[in-house]
Amino acid sequence: MILAILIFNALPEKRKELMQTLLSMFEENGKEKGCLRYNILTDIYETTVFNLIEEWNTREDLNRYLRSERFSIILGTKSLLAVPMKIKIHSVSQTEGIDAVFNLRSQ
Repeated sequence: MILAILIFNALPEKRKELMQTLLSMFEENGKEKGCLRYNILTDIYETTVFNLIEEWNTREDLNRYLRSERFSIILGTKSLLAVPMKIKIHSVSQTEGIDAVFNLRSQ
């Protein structure tokens, strides 16, 4: 699994425009081949900061998306930002759920 985390820090006067752009992509992006999940989060203290969290099946799926016209829309948001967008890509080899917590706590 691949996690891509994109961090946007909007200009205060462009916050709504950035939010609308990200939301307009929300439904469509989930239909991208290999996209398992797509979430938009905002910071409760810094309301101009948005985190876009995408979960991809493979790195190849993410790479195809990064080369796509749809991702060009995200790159086009740079005029709405106070600082350049940041992106972090993580390769995840294993995930665990609540059972892991319960197992540890019962030992």
